[in-house]
Amino acid sequence: MNNAWLVLAAHFALAMTSAGHALLYKRDPRAALGWIAVSFAYPIVGPLLYYLFGINRLRTRAHQLKGEPLRHLRTGFEGPEMIGNVDQGLQLPELVAHPELVALARSSAAVTHRDLVAGNRLQPFFSGEEAYAAMLQAIEQSRQSVCLATYIFETNRSGLEFIAALVAAQRRGVEVCVLLDGVGEWYSLPRAGSLLRSEGIKVARFVPPRILPPSIHVNLRNHRKLLVVDGVTGFTGGMNIGDRHLRQRPERRNETADIHFQVEGPVVRQLQAVFDEDWLFAAREKLRHSHHAPLGAGDAICRVVTDGPNEDLGKLAMIITGAVALARKRVAIMTPYFLPPPELINSLQAAALRGVEVSVILPRKSNQPLAHWATRNMLWELLQYGVRVYYQPPPFAHSKLLLIDENYAHIGSANLDPRSLRLNFEIVVEVFEQEFVGLLLSHFDRIRSLSTQETLAGVDGRGLPARIRDATAWLFSPYL
Repeated sequence: MNNAWLVLAAHFALAMTSAGHALLYKRDPRAALGWIAVSFAYPIVGPLLYYLFGINRLRTRAHQLKGEPLRHLRTGFEGPEMIGNVDQGLQLPELVAHPELVALARSSAAVTHRDLVAGNRLQPFFSGEEAYAAMLQAIEQSRQSVCLATYIFETNRSGLEFIAALVAAQRRGVEVCVLLDGVGEWYSLPRAGSLLRSEGIKVARFVPPRILPPSIHVNLRNHRKLLVVDGVTGFTGGMNIGDRHLRQRPERRNETADIHFQVEGPVVRQLQAVFDEDWLFAAREKLRHSHHAPLGAGDAICRVVTDGPNEDLGKLAMIITGAVALARKRVAIMTPYFLPPPELINSLQAAALRGVEVSVILPRKSNQPLAHWATRNMLWELLQYGVRVYYQPPPFAHSKLLLIDENYAHIGSANLDPRSLRLNFEIVVEVFEQEFVGLLLSHFDRIRSLSTQETLAGVDGRGLPARIRDATAWLFSPYL
């Protein structure tokens, strides 16, 4: 009897501790309430689960690793024509000198603490063949450094080509650093990290699972895709490394369509800084580069936006919601997973009601059935207000685009779901350039012409079993 009382007292103490921590530090009330319930409902096991899975122990930004304080909100523009900060009145070049875009540039600068930089050029690649060829060529021509970060690094033909190029670069005297996600690298065996380390390549793993001391983070993944070569050429977008992104291959299993981008110009410094911060966290090593500042390469005005479950939490959702609210003509969204937060849903509804053409393209074939079903359960909220939703045919479309009017774009690794907007570390580049946005709008319209439009009648006409399935999946949408 005494032992039972001791166990009950221990459980109560542990439950109170974990519940109090969740109450004070969880930003989502649903997550806080859920963990409090689990902590009290399951003796000993509940608090242990919270300790293993519920506590966010990650701090990745360099100023936190150095113990530096957060910076105050500020705005500014950096480029060939240096413009003053917001207190002096922000004046952007003619390309973005529209009231709605100036407002967006100001708010985004205040949220990100990064400057807009002019003189950039971006090249989209719509297949793995195109993207990998350009990336491998950049690695083969490298002279100083190659910094590669990816979520999935498969060790099939494409992965082995990258490993060979990285090894050859290091043997030429190039500093090569590869950052792999601790969970994503298990998508393929043998693991790319093991093969790279056996060749002497510096590899860091971002929060790899381990038993002792316990660190089992299924969430909180580094989903960023980055390649920066010599500090002057960058690549980012949605593609991981692997044969799944190739169109021309005999094995069509797991075929995935996606978009990747080559970036040149001053914004590459911001891409390099993001990699360096992640490397400092994962490898506990500060990289020191002797790169020359990237020269102006084009007309695009860009800024890097990072998002993650640290002090960056919520920044991307805030910027996207603001961008949709400022749209005058078009909002075009392409994403593989679509479970937007309520504030973004409201912004999309309001945009459609005021006459903006709001279109969302989703994959007909999804690799995540639960996320697909959960999305089906909430689409009526958008369709009834005039938002147009389309399903594009297979293969599975992993592409991510946000296009506003003809002047503004988001490219990068982030999806519009809770995992990207709350649980993963993501990177996006916002782009102000009419020609580039026009090119992506043409691609968007081409895909839309091949897609099937969803209707409110179609969603309402689902059978009872499908409605129950979709609603049940939707209950878990904060964790999908």
